[in-house]
Amino acid sequence: MDYRSLETLRQQHPAWRLLASPLAPFIASFLHRTFVAPNKRTLPQPELAAKLDDLLFHLRREQGEDAFPRSAQAYLDDWASDSHAWLRKYYPPDGDEPHFDITPATEKAVAWLDSLAKRQFVGTQSRLVTVFDLLRQLIAATERDAAARVADLQRKRAEIDAEIARIKSGDIPVIDPADVRERFMHAAGMAKALLSDFREVEQNFRDLDRGVREQIATFEGDKGGLLDTIFGERDAIVDSDEGKSFRAFWDFLMSPARQEELTALLEQAFTLAPVAELSPDLRLKRIHYDWLDAGEVTQRTVARLSEQLRRFIDDKAFVENRRIMQILRGIEAAALAVRAAPPDGGFTELDEPAPEVQLPMERPLFTPPIKPVLDGRIEAGGDEPIAADALFDHVYVDKVKLKSQIRRALQARDQISLSQILAEHPLQQGLAEIVAYLSIAADDPASVIDDRSNETVRWRDEDGFDRQATVPLVIFGQSQRLPQHGKGERAA
Repeated sequence: MDYRSLETLRQQHPAWRLLASPLAPFIASFLHRTFVAPNKRTLPQPELAAKLDDLLFHLRREQGEDAFPRSAQAYLDDWASDSHAWLRKYYPPDGDEPHFDITPATEKAVAWLDSLAKRQFVGTQSRLVTVFDLLRQLIAATERDAAARVADLQRKRAEIDAEIARIKSGDIPVIDPADVRERFMHAAGMAKALLSDFREVEQNFRDLDRGVREQIATFEGDKGGLLDTIFGERDAIVDSDEGKSFRAFWDFLMSPARQEELTALLEQAFTLAPVAELSPDLRLKRIHYDWLDAGEVTQRTVARLSEQLRRFIDDKAFVENRRIMQILRGIEAAALAVRAAPPDGGFTELDEPAPEVQLPMERPLFTPPIKPVLDGRIEAGGDEPIAADALFDHVYVDKVKLKSQIRRALQARDQISLSQILAEHPLQQGLAEIVAYLSIAADDPASVIDDRSNETVRWRDEDGFDRQATVPLVIFGQSQRLPQHGKGERAA
Protein backbone atom coordinates (compact mmCIF):
# COMPACT_ATOMS: atom_id res chain seq x y z
CA MET A 1 0.00 0.00 0.00
CA ASP A 2 2.42 2.69 -1.22
CA TYR A 3 1.45 6.18 -2.33
CA ARG A 4 1.35 5.47 -6.07
CA SER A 5 -0.85 2.39 -5.77
CA LEU A 6 -3.25 4.15 -3.41
CA GLU A 7 -3.44 7.20 -5.68
CA THR A 8 -4.26 4.95 -8.65
CA LEU A 9 -6.82 3.10 -6.55
CA ARG A 10 -8.45 6.37 -5.51
CA GLN A 11 -8.85 7.45 -9.12
CA GLN A 12 -9.94 4.15 -10.66
CA HIS A 13 -11.68 1.98 -8.06
CA PRO A 14 -15.50 2.46 -8.06
CA ALA A 15 -15.78 1.90 -4.29
CA TRP A 16 -13.35 4.72 -3.52
CA ARG A 17 -15.06 7.01 -6.03
CA LEU A 18 -18.38 6.31 -4.32
CA LEU A 19 -17.03 7.13 -0.87
CA ALA A 20 -15.43 10.33 -2.21
CA SER A 21 -18.57 11.48 -4.02
CA PRO A 22 -20.45 14.45 -2.49
CA LEU A 23 -23.66 12.43 -3.02
CA ALA A 24 -22.30 9.37 -1.17
CA PRO A 25 -24.92 9.45 1.65
CA PHE A 26 -27.73 9.68 -0.90
CA ILE A 27 -26.35 6.95 -3.19
CA ALA A 28 -25.20 4.51 -0.50
CA SER A 29 -28.40 4.74 1.54
CA PHE A 30 -30.58 4.13 -1.52
CA LEU A 31 -28.54 1.18 -2.81
CA HIS A 32 -28.34 -0.38 0.66
CA ARG A 33 -32.08 -0.12 1.23
CA THR A 34 -32.91 -1.34 -2.28
CA PHE A 35 -30.40 -4.12 -2.93
CA VAL A 36 -28.32 -5.10 0.10
CA ALA A 37 -30.85 -5.08 2.93
CA PRO A 38 -33.57 -7.13 1.13
CA ASN A 39 -30.98 -9.39 -0.60
CA LYS A 40 -32.19 -8.36 -4.07
CA ARG A 41 -30.07 -9.58 -6.98
CA THR A 42 -31.62 -7.46 -9.72
CA LEU A 43 -34.48 -5.03 -10.36
CA PRO A 44 -36.14 -3.85 -13.60
CA GLN A 45 -35.65 -0.24 -14.56
CA PRO A 46 -39.26 0.98 -13.96
CA GLU A 47 -39.37 -0.49 -10.45
CA LEU A 48 -35.95 0.87 -9.49
CA ALA A 49 -36.75 4.31 -10.94
CA ALA A 50 -40.03 4.39 -8.99
CA LYS A 51 -38.20 3.63 -5.73
CA LEU A 52 -35.67 6.36 -6.43
CA ASP A 53 -38.47 8.81 -7.29
CA ASP A 54 -40.04 8.16 -3.88
CA LEU A 55 -36.74 8.83 -2.12
CA LEU A 56 -36.15 12.02 -4.13
CA PHE A 57 -39.63 13.26 -3.24
CA HIS A 58 -38.98 12.92 0.49
CA LEU A 59 -35.48 14.41 0.30
CA ARG A 60 -36.64 17.42 -1.73
CA ARG A 61 -39.45 18.02 0.73
CA GLU A 62 -36.91 18.09 3.57
CA GLN A 63 -34.03 19.93 1.88
CA GLY A 64 -35.73 21.99 -0.81
CA GLU A 65 -36.64 21.47 -4.43
CA ASP A 66 -33.12 22.36 -5.63
CA ALA A 67 -31.38 19.74 -3.50
CA PHE A 68 -31.36 16.99 -6.15
CA PRO A 69 -32.15 18.60 -9.51
CA ARG A 70 -31.81 15.57 -11.80
CA SER A 71 -34.46 12.95 -12.55
CA ALA A 72 -34.37 9.43 -11.15
CA GLN A 73 -33.65 7.91 -14.56
CA ALA A 74 -30.76 10.34 -15.12
CA TYR A 75 -29.23 9.36 -11.76
CA LEU A 76 -29.52 5.64 -12.57
CA ASP A 77 -27.91 6.01 -16.00
CA ASP A 78 -25.11 8.09 -14.48
CA TRP A 79 -24.43 5.52 -11.74
CA ALA A 80 -24.32 2.74 -14.35
CA SER A 81 -21.89 4.58 -16.65
CA ASP A 82 -18.28 3.45 -17.05
CA SER A 83 -17.05 6.57 -15.25
CA HIS A 84 -18.80 5.47 -12.03
CA ALA A 85 -19.63 1.72 -12.36
CA TRP A 86 -21.76 1.65 -9.21
CA LEU A 87 -24.61 -0.15 -10.98
CA ARG A 88 -24.63 -2.74 -13.75
CA LYS A 89 -27.22 -2.17 -16.46
CA TYR A 90 -28.07 -5.08 -18.75
CA TYR A 91 -30.87 -6.57 -20.81
CA PRO A 92 -32.22 -10.06 -20.04
CA PRO A 93 -32.28 -12.38 -23.08
CA ASP A 94 -36.07 -12.71 -23.05
CA GLY A 95 -37.01 -9.05 -22.80
CA ASP A 96 -36.23 -5.52 -23.96
CA GLU A 97 -36.55 -3.85 -20.55
CA PRO A 98 -33.22 -2.96 -18.87
CA HIS A 99 -32.42 -4.35 -15.42
CA PHE A 100 -30.01 -3.07 -12.76
CA ASP A 101 -27.78 -4.75 -10.20
CA ILE A 102 -25.12 -3.31 -7.91
CA THR A 103 -21.48 -4.10 -8.64
CA PRO A 104 -19.16 -5.93 -6.18
CA ALA A 105 -17.21 -2.70 -5.58
CA THR A 106 -20.40 -0.88 -4.60
CA GLU A 107 -21.38 -3.65 -2.23
CA LYS A 108 -17.96 -3.48 -0.56
CA ALA A 109 -18.29 0.26 -0.06
CA VAL A 110 -21.82 -0.05 1.36
CA ALA A 111 -20.74 -2.90 3.66
CA TRP A 112 -17.81 -0.82 4.95
CA LEU A 113 -20.12 2.11 5.66
CA ASP A 114 -22.51 -0.23 7.45
CA SER A 115 -19.63 -1.49 9.63
CA LEU A 116 -18.96 2.09 10.84
CA ALA A 117 -22.30 2.19 12.67
CA LYS A 118 -22.22 1.48 16.39
CA ARG A 119 -23.09 -2.15 17.07
CA GLN A 120 -25.09 -3.45 19.99
CA PHE A 121 -21.98 -5.18 21.26
CA VAL A 122 -18.68 -6.32 19.80
CA GLY A 123 -18.55 -10.09 19.92
CA THR A 124 -15.05 -11.53 20.17
CA GLN A 125 -15.57 -14.95 21.70
CA SER A 126 -17.36 -16.44 18.67
CA ARG A 127 -14.60 -15.22 16.36
CA LEU A 128 -11.95 -16.64 18.67
CA VAL A 129 -13.76 -20.00 18.76
CA THR A 130 -14.02 -19.93 14.97
CA VAL A 131 -10.27 -19.26 14.67
CA PHE A 132 -9.45 -22.18 16.95
CA ASP A 133 -11.85 -24.51 15.11
CA LEU A 134 -10.47 -23.58 11.70
CA LEU A 135 -6.87 -24.08 12.86
CA ARG A 136 -7.72 -27.44 14.39
CA GLN A 137 -9.41 -28.55 11.17
CA LEU A 138 -6.45 -27.30 9.13
CA ILE A 139 -3.87 -29.19 11.19
CA ALA A 140 -5.99 -32.35 11.41
CA ALA A 141 -6.76 -32.42 7.66
CA THR A 142 -3.10 -31.98 6.64
CA GLU A 143 -1.62 -34.46 9.11
CA ARG A 144 -0.05 -37.43 7.26
CA ASP A 145 1.07 -39.38 10.32
CA ALA A 146 -1.51 -42.14 10.83
CA ALA A 147 -0.62 -42.56 14.51
CA ALA A 148 -1.08 -38.85 15.19
CA ARG A 149 -4.47 -38.79 13.47
CA VAL A 150 -5.63 -41.86 15.35
CA ALA A 151 -4.49 -40.32 18.63
CA ASP A 152 -6.39 -37.10 17.81
CA LEU A 153 -9.57 -39.07 17.02
CA GLN A 154 -9.23 -41.07 20.23
CA ARG A 155 -8.85 -37.83 22.21
CA LYS A 156 -12.01 -36.44 20.62
CA ARG A 157 -13.84 -39.69 21.34
CA ALA A 158 -12.77 -39.51 24.99
CA GLU A 159 -14.05 -35.92 25.22
CA ILE A 160 -17.37 -36.95 23.65
CA ASP A 161 -17.72 -39.91 26.01
CA ALA A 162 -17.01 -37.66 28.99
CA GLU A 163 -19.60 -35.14 27.82
CA ILE A 164 -22.18 -37.90 27.32
CA ALA A 165 -21.50 -39.13 30.85
CA ARG A 166 -21.96 -35.62 32.29
CA ILE A 167 -25.27 -35.15 30.45
CA LYS A 168 -26.54 -38.54 31.63
CA SER A 169 -25.66 -37.57 35.19
CA GLY A 170 -27.80 -34.43 34.86
CA ASP A 171 -25.02 -31.89 34.25
CA ILE A 172 -26.18 -30.24 31.00
CA PRO A 173 -23.97 -27.25 30.13
CA VAL A 174 -25.76 -24.43 28.26
CA ILE A 175 -24.14 -21.25 26.98
CA ASP A 176 -25.43 -17.96 28.40
CA PRO A 177 -27.74 -15.64 26.42
CA ALA A 178 -24.91 -13.26 25.54
CA ASP A 179 -23.00 -16.06 23.80
CA VAL A 180 -26.17 -17.11 21.98
CA ARG A 181 -26.71 -13.60 20.60
CA GLU A 182 -23.05 -13.20 19.69
CA ARG A 183 -22.82 -16.47 17.80
CA PHE A 184 -26.11 -15.89 16.00
CA MET A 185 -25.01 -12.44 14.81
CA HIS A 186 -21.68 -13.88 13.69
CA ALA A 187 -23.45 -16.61 11.69
CA ALA A 188 -25.94 -14.12 10.19
CA GLY A 189 -23.12 -11.81 9.12
CA MET A 190 -21.22 -14.59 7.38
CA ALA A 191 -24.41 -15.83 5.69
CA LYS A 192 -25.11 -12.38 4.22
CA ALA A 193 -21.46 -11.91 3.24
CA LEU A 194 -21.74 -14.98 1.01
CA LEU A 195 -24.07 -13.05 -1.32
CA SER A 196 -21.40 -10.41 -1.93
CA ASP A 197 -18.89 -13.20 -2.59
CA PHE A 198 -21.25 -14.55 -5.26
CA ARG A 199 -21.35 -11.13 -6.91
CA GLU A 200 -17.55 -10.99 -7.00
CA VAL A 201 -17.21 -14.47 -8.50
CA GLU A 202 -19.88 -13.62 -11.06
CA GLN A 203 -18.06 -10.38 -11.91
CA ASN A 204 -14.83 -12.30 -12.53
CA PHE A 205 -16.57 -14.58 -15.03
CA ARG A 206 -18.35 -11.57 -16.59
CA ASP A 207 -15.00 -9.80 -17.07
CA LEU A 208 -13.68 -12.94 -18.74
CA ASP A 209 -16.75 -13.04 -20.98
CA ARG A 210 -16.26 -9.39 -21.99
CA GLY A 211 -12.59 -10.02 -22.72
CA VAL A 212 -13.50 -13.00 -24.90
CA ARG A 213 -15.97 -10.89 -26.88
CA GLU A 214 -13.36 -8.18 -27.44
CA GLN A 215 -10.77 -10.69 -28.62
CA ILE A 216 -13.23 -12.35 -30.98
CA ALA A 217 -14.35 -9.01 -32.43
CA THR A 218 -10.78 -7.95 -33.30
CA PHE A 219 -9.18 -11.34 -34.00
CA GLU A 220 -7.64 -12.01 -37.40
CA GLY A 221 -5.15 -14.79 -36.75
CA ASP A 222 -5.21 -18.53 -36.20
CA LYS A 223 -8.39 -19.83 -34.59
CA GLY A 224 -6.56 -22.48 -32.57
CA GLY A 225 -4.32 -19.90 -30.92
CA LEU A 226 -7.28 -17.79 -29.80
CA LEU A 227 -9.14 -20.80 -28.43
CA ASP A 228 -6.04 -21.87 -26.45
CA THR A 229 -5.84 -18.39 -24.93
CA ILE A 230 -9.56 -18.24 -24.08
CA PHE A 231 -9.74 -21.71 -22.58
CA GLY A 232 -6.55 -21.02 -20.65
CA GLU A 233 -8.09 -17.92 -19.07
CA ARG A 234 -11.32 -19.76 -18.28
CA ASP A 235 -9.44 -22.70 -16.74
CA ALA A 236 -7.32 -20.27 -14.74
CA ILE A 237 -10.48 -18.94 -13.05
CA VAL A 238 -12.29 -22.30 -12.75
CA ASP A 239 -9.20 -24.08 -11.37
CA SER A 240 -8.19 -21.26 -9.05
CA ASP A 241 -8.75 -21.48 -5.29
CA GLU A 242 -11.75 -19.18 -5.72
CA GLY A 243 -13.27 -21.32 -8.48
CA LYS A 244 -12.70 -24.59 -6.61
CA SER A 245 -14.23 -23.12 -3.46
CA PHE A 246 -17.27 -21.95 -5.43
CA ARG A 247 -17.80 -25.40 -6.99
CA ALA A 248 -17.47 -27.11 -3.60
CA PHE A 249 -19.93 -24.64 -2.07
CA TRP A 250 -22.39 -25.17 -4.94
CA ASP A 251 -22.20 -28.97 -4.66
CA PHE A 252 -22.68 -28.71 -0.90
CA LEU A 253 -25.67 -26.40 -1.30
CA MET A 254 -27.33 -28.57 -3.96
CA SER A 255 -27.58 -31.50 -1.55
CA PRO A 256 -31.23 -31.90 -0.44
CA ALA A 257 -30.11 -33.28 2.90
CA ARG A 258 -27.93 -30.23 3.56
CA GLN A 259 -30.73 -27.85 2.60
CA GLU A 260 -33.18 -29.58 4.92
CA GLU A 261 -30.60 -29.55 7.71
CA LEU A 262 -29.94 -25.82 7.24
CA THR A 263 -33.68 -25.07 7.20
CA ALA A 264 -34.18 -26.99 10.45
CA LEU A 265 -31.20 -25.27 12.11
CA LEU A 266 -32.48 -21.82 11.16
CA GLU A 267 -35.96 -22.61 12.46
CA GLN A 268 -34.55 -23.81 15.78
CA ALA A 269 -32.25 -20.79 16.09
CA PHE A 270 -35.11 -18.35 15.59
CA THR A 271 -37.08 -20.02 18.40
CA LEU A 272 -34.35 -19.27 20.97
CA ALA A 273 -35.32 -16.48 23.38
CA PRO A 274 -31.97 -14.59 23.21
CA VAL A 275 -32.17 -14.59 19.41
CA ALA A 276 -35.77 -13.35 19.45
CA GLU A 277 -34.66 -10.39 21.61
CA LEU A 278 -32.46 -9.24 18.70
CA SER A 279 -35.52 -9.01 16.38
CA PRO A 280 -33.56 -10.66 13.55
CA ASP A 281 -34.49 -10.26 9.92
CA LEU A 282 -36.95 -13.03 9.04
CA ARG A 283 -35.52 -13.20 5.52
CA LEU A 284 -32.54 -14.93 7.07
CA LYS A 285 -34.69 -18.07 7.36
CA ARG A 286 -34.62 -18.39 3.57
CA ILE A 287 -31.06 -17.20 3.01
CA HIS A 288 -30.15 -20.50 1.32
CA TYR A 289 -32.71 -19.77 -1.41
CA ASP A 290 -30.95 -16.44 -1.99
CA TRP A 291 -27.70 -18.38 -2.28
CA LEU A 292 -29.29 -20.64 -4.88
CA ASP A 293 -30.48 -17.67 -6.92
CA ALA A 294 -27.07 -16.01 -6.76
CA GLY A 295 -25.32 -19.26 -7.69
CA GLU A 296 -27.63 -19.82 -10.65
CA VAL A 297 -26.82 -16.36 -11.98
CA THR A 298 -23.11 -17.21 -11.77
CA GLN A 299 -23.68 -20.53 -13.53
CA ARG A 300 -25.59 -18.78 -16.31
CA THR A 301 -22.67 -16.39 -16.80
CA VAL A 302 -20.36 -19.39 -17.35
CA ALA A 303 -22.90 -20.93 -19.75
CA ARG A 304 -23.03 -17.65 -21.68
CA LEU A 305 -19.25 -17.75 -22.07
CA SER A 306 -19.44 -21.27 -23.54
CA GLU A 307 -22.19 -20.15 -25.93
CA GLN A 308 -20.03 -17.24 -27.10
CA LEU A 309 -17.19 -19.66 -27.89
CA ARG A 310 -19.54 -21.90 -29.86
CA ARG A 311 -20.77 -18.95 -31.92
CA PHE A 312 -17.20 -17.92 -32.62
CA ILE A 313 -16.33 -21.38 -33.92
CA ASP A 314 -19.44 -21.43 -36.13
CA ASP A 315 -18.72 -17.95 -37.52
CA LYS A 316 -15.09 -18.78 -38.27
CA ALA A 317 -16.13 -22.00 -40.02
CA PHE A 318 -18.57 -20.01 -42.17
CA VAL A 319 -15.89 -17.46 -43.08
CA GLU A 320 -13.38 -20.18 -43.98
CA ASN A 321 -15.92 -22.05 -46.11
CA ARG A 322 -16.78 -18.84 -47.93
CA ARG A 323 -13.08 -18.24 -48.62
CA ILE A 324 -12.74 -21.75 -50.03
CA MET A 325 -15.72 -21.17 -52.30
CA GLN A 326 -14.19 -17.90 -53.53
CA ILE A 327 -10.96 -19.71 -54.43
CA LEU A 328 -12.89 -22.42 -56.30
CA ARG A 329 -14.89 -19.80 -58.17
CA GLY A 330 -11.66 -18.09 -59.17
CA ILE A 331 -10.23 -21.35 -60.52
CA GLU A 332 -13.39 -22.00 -62.52
CA ALA A 333 -13.37 -18.46 -63.93
CA ALA A 334 -9.72 -18.80 -64.96
CA ALA A 335 -10.44 -22.15 -66.63
CA LEU A 336 -13.34 -20.67 -68.59
CA ALA A 337 -11.18 -17.73 -69.66
CA VAL A 338 -8.52 -19.96 -71.28
CA ARG A 339 -10.93 -22.58 -72.65
CA ALA A 340 -11.60 -20.70 -75.91
CA ALA A 341 -7.98 -19.71 -76.57
CA PRO A 342 -5.51 -21.98 -74.74
CA PRO A 343 -1.87 -20.86 -74.86
CA ASP A 344 0.43 -22.74 -77.20
CA GLY A 345 2.56 -25.37 -75.54
CA GLY A 346 1.13 -24.65 -72.14
CA PHE A 347 -1.09 -27.73 -71.77
CA THR A 348 -0.83 -31.49 -72.12
CA GLU A 349 -3.82 -33.52 -73.23
CA LEU A 350 -5.07 -36.22 -70.86
CA ASP A 351 -7.59 -38.93 -71.54
CA GLU A 352 -9.29 -38.29 -68.20
CA PRO A 353 -9.19 -35.24 -65.95
CA ALA A 354 -8.45 -37.42 -62.92
CA PRO A 355 -7.34 -41.00 -62.30
CA GLU A 356 -10.15 -43.46 -61.80
CA VAL A 357 -9.60 -46.09 -59.12
CA GLN A 358 -11.78 -49.17 -59.15
CA LEU A 359 -11.46 -51.72 -56.36
CA PRO A 360 -13.23 -55.00 -57.12
CA MET A 361 -13.88 -55.81 -53.46
CA GLU A 362 -15.79 -52.53 -53.00
CA ARG A 363 -18.41 -53.54 -55.53
CA PRO A 364 -21.45 -55.15 -53.88
CA LEU A 365 -22.51 -58.68 -54.85
CA PHE A 366 -25.40 -59.10 -57.22
CA THR A 367 -28.74 -59.54 -55.53
CA PRO A 368 -31.62 -60.68 -57.75
CA PRO A 369 -34.70 -58.50 -57.37
CA ILE A 370 -37.69 -59.94 -55.54
CA LYS A 371 -40.73 -60.00 -57.76
CA PRO A 372 -43.90 -59.79 -55.68
CA VAL A 373 -46.76 -62.09 -56.63
CA LEU A 374 -50.04 -60.16 -56.86
CA ASP A 375 -53.30 -61.92 -56.14
CA GLY A 376 -56.37 -60.11 -57.42
CA ARG A 377 -58.83 -62.04 -55.31
CA ILE A 378 -60.53 -60.30 -52.37
CA GLU A 379 -61.51 -62.54 -49.50
CA ALA A 380 -64.46 -61.58 -47.36
CA GLY A 381 -63.91 -61.49 -43.61
CA GLY A 382 -65.79 -63.63 -41.12
CA ASP A 383 -68.77 -62.57 -39.06
CA GLU A 384 -66.88 -62.59 -35.73
CA PRO A 385 -66.29 -59.09 -34.19
CA ILE A 386 -62.82 -57.52 -34.43
CA ALA A 387 -61.12 -56.65 -31.13
CA ALA A 388 -60.60 -52.88 -30.85
CA ASP A 389 -58.84 -52.85 -27.46
CA ALA A 390 -55.59 -51.59 -28.99
CA LEU A 391 -57.30 -48.35 -30.03
CA PHE A 392 -58.13 -47.51 -26.42
CA ASP A 393 -55.04 -48.94 -24.73
CA HIS A 394 -53.23 -45.62 -24.20
CA VAL A 395 -51.43 -44.28 -21.14
CA TYR A 396 -52.76 -40.99 -19.75
CA VAL A 397 -50.89 -39.29 -16.91
CA ASP A 398 -52.94 -36.87 -14.81
CA LYS A 399 -50.61 -33.91 -14.14
CA VAL A 400 -53.21 -32.26 -11.91
CA LYS A 401 -53.08 -35.24 -9.60
CA LEU A 402 -49.27 -35.23 -9.53
CA LYS A 403 -49.17 -31.48 -8.74
CA SER A 404 -51.64 -32.05 -5.92
CA GLN A 405 -49.38 -34.74 -4.47
CA ILE A 406 -46.41 -32.35 -4.62
CA ARG A 407 -48.35 -29.54 -2.92
CA ARG A 408 -49.48 -31.82 -0.12
CA ALA A 409 -45.91 -32.99 0.43
CA LEU A 410 -44.65 -29.38 0.57
CA GLN A 411 -47.15 -28.39 3.25
CA ALA A 412 -44.85 -29.82 5.93
CA ARG A 413 -41.50 -28.80 4.41
CA ASP A 414 -39.95 -26.18 2.16
CA GLN A 415 -38.72 -28.61 -0.52
CA ILE A 416 -38.76 -32.26 -1.45
CA SER A 417 -36.92 -34.40 -3.98
CA LEU A 418 -38.47 -36.62 -6.63
CA SER A 419 -37.30 -39.79 -4.89
CA GLN A 420 -39.05 -38.70 -1.67
CA ILE A 421 -42.26 -38.02 -3.61
CA LEU A 422 -42.10 -41.49 -5.17
CA ALA A 423 -41.49 -43.05 -1.75
CA GLU A 424 -44.81 -41.62 -0.59
CA HIS A 425 -46.64 -42.07 -3.89
CA PRO A 426 -45.18 -45.01 -5.89
CA LEU A 427 -45.27 -44.91 -9.67
CA GLN A 428 -48.38 -46.30 -11.31
CA GLN A 429 -47.59 -45.67 -14.98
CA GLY A 430 -43.84 -46.13 -15.18
CA LEU A 431 -41.66 -43.90 -17.36
CA ALA A 432 -44.61 -41.81 -18.55
CA GLU A 433 -45.26 -40.68 -14.98
CA ILE A 434 -41.54 -39.85 -14.46
CA VAL A 435 -41.58 -37.73 -17.62
CA ALA A 436 -44.65 -35.91 -16.27
CA TYR A 437 -42.81 -35.12 -13.00
CA LEU A 438 -39.84 -33.76 -14.99
CA SER A 439 -42.20 -31.62 -17.08
CA ILE A 440 -43.79 -30.19 -13.91
CA ALA A 441 -40.35 -29.35 -12.47
CA ALA A 442 -39.23 -27.72 -15.73
CA ASP A 443 -42.31 -25.45 -15.79
CA ASP A 444 -42.05 -24.50 -12.10
CA PRO A 445 -39.52 -21.70 -11.37
CA ALA A 446 -39.34 -22.80 -7.72
CA SER A 447 -38.06 -26.27 -8.69
CA VAL A 448 -34.47 -27.23 -9.52
CA ILE A 449 -33.24 -29.88 -11.99
CA ASP A 450 -29.54 -30.62 -11.37
CA ASP A 451 -28.11 -32.41 -14.45
CA ARG A 452 -24.80 -33.01 -12.67
CA SER A 453 -26.36 -35.22 -9.96
CA ASN A 454 -28.43 -38.33 -10.55
CA GLU A 455 -30.84 -40.42 -8.54
CA THR A 456 -32.32 -43.85 -9.19
CA VAL A 457 -36.08 -44.46 -9.08
CA ARG A 458 -37.64 -47.91 -9.01
CA TRP A 459 -41.11 -49.28 -9.70
CA ARG A 460 -42.92 -52.50 -10.60
CA ASP A 461 -44.62 -52.71 -13.99
CA GLU A 462 -47.98 -54.27 -14.81
CA ASP A 463 -46.32 -57.60 -15.58
CA GLY A 464 -44.79 -57.78 -12.09
CA PHE A 465 -41.19 -57.03 -13.14
CA ASP A 466 -39.04 -54.61 -11.13
CA ARG A 467 -37.82 -51.65 -13.18
CA GLN A 468 -35.42 -48.81 -12.43
CA ALA A 469 -34.33 -45.59 -14.18
CA THR A 470 -31.57 -43.04 -13.56
CA VAL A 471 -32.83 -39.45 -13.81
CA PRO A 472 -31.36 -36.02 -12.93
CA LEU A 473 -31.76 -34.83 -9.36
CA VAL A 474 -35.14 -33.04 -9.13
CA ILE A 475 -36.02 -30.82 -6.14
CA PHE A 476 -39.52 -29.34 -5.84
CA GLY A 477 -39.70 -26.12 -3.78
CA GLN A 478 -42.23 -23.69 -2.39
CA SER A 479 -43.71 -21.31 -4.94
CA GLN A 480 -42.87 -18.17 -2.93
CA ARG A 481 -39.24 -18.21 -3.97
CA LEU A 482 -37.87 -15.12 -5.62
CA PRO A 483 -38.44 -15.06 -9.40
CA GLN A 484 -35.57 -16.31 -11.48
CA HIS A 485 -34.19 -14.75 -14.62
CA GLY A 486 -33.59 -16.28 -17.97
CA LYS A 487 -30.73 -18.56 -18.88
CA GLY A 488 -28.52 -15.74 -19.90
CA GLU A 489 -28.09 -12.01 -20.10
CA ARG A 490 -26.94 -9.69 -22.81
CA ALA A 491 -24.92 -6.72 -21.71
CA ALA A 492 -26.33 -3.23 -21.93
